[in-house]
Amino acid sequence: MRFQMARRTLLRAAWPALATLLPLGAPAQTPADFPTRPLRMVVPFGPGTSTDTVARVVAEAMGRQLGQTVVVDNRAGSGGVIGTEAVARAPADGYTLVMGTVGTHAINPALYRKLPYDAARDFAPLGFVGQTPTLLVVAAGSPLQSLQDLRAAAARAPGVSFASAGNGTSGHLAGDLLRRALGGQMVHVPYKDGAVGLSDVMAGQVQFMFYHPAAVLPQIKAGKLRALGVSSAKPSQAAPEVPTLQAQTGQPFDLVAWFMVYAPAATPAPILARLRDAAQAALAAPETQARLTAQGLEAVGAAGEPLGAFGTREAAKWGELVRLSGAQVD
Repeated sequence: MRFQMARRTLLRAAWPALATLLPLGAPAQTPADFPTRPLRMVVPFGPGTSTDTVARVVAEAMGRQLGQTVVVDNRAGSGGVIGTEAVARAPADGYTLVMGTVGTHAINPALYRKLPYDAARDFAPLGFVGQTPTLLVVAAGSPLQSLQDLRAAAARAPGVSFASAGNGTSGHLAGDLLRRALGGQMVHVPYKDGAVGLSDVMAGQVQFMFYHPAAVLPQIKAGKLRALGVSSAKPSQAAPEVPTLQAQTGQPFDLVAWFMVYAPAATPAPILARLRDAAQAALAAPETQARLTAQGLEAVGAAGEPLGAFGTREAAKWGELVRLSGAQVD
């Protein structure tokens, strides 16, 4: 009897500590058990976007590694803020992931005055999916045949205009960096949808735009667009014949969009390790690489540095570009 009473007393004393280790109402789970049900990968942009397309490739590949379906859940709105915040607030049990982007994790922290998540503190990176430069394109019938032509046109009144998928997007910031590199007048025309902006470029309503190779290369091959430069420091693997803007301007110009899979930061370390292993194996698979390459992604890894350090460096770089552009969202 004394033994039973001592045992009950010990369990009552230990329970508060145990309760902090287990999610309320959830059974204990070990890496060997995980996962026991489908996972969810939130895409903070709409169906059919480049982020959505990339996420579906990665979700399918990770599902094969984990032995469970990874369901893609589109949560668009506010430049990726709505879906990204949802994952930051989700239970940290490994079952909710997000396809993060340069926008959600490097640009938004500087762009939004009151961002409802902390890109560095609230997320744990699992795998670097790849990066893609953007191509500076003009209509095929445009009189702008070269970057020198663009410089000259910007120097004459009323200058030139450029489209983007919205204020503070990578296309806007690339255009603003080009304005500072070339000088002259360049008016930014933001669109709610990048595809609509690209259509206006092809129609000659706007002079140029920075956009992803996967979207513009078919139009270039169809004779509707012409590329004047690429935004990365090195030539694009998708369009190696297009000269870099860095080489043409003689100034630093290395802007690429990128994608990274994240989980909530509070996810238990053993589960994070399981997810990282699955993500890395999925991304290394030849089939996955082929499908991502077809979307214009370059699987270069996060510049050979730890994923957290990569995120910190990118946030600093893009944050400075946001500051210089003057873009701000309340």
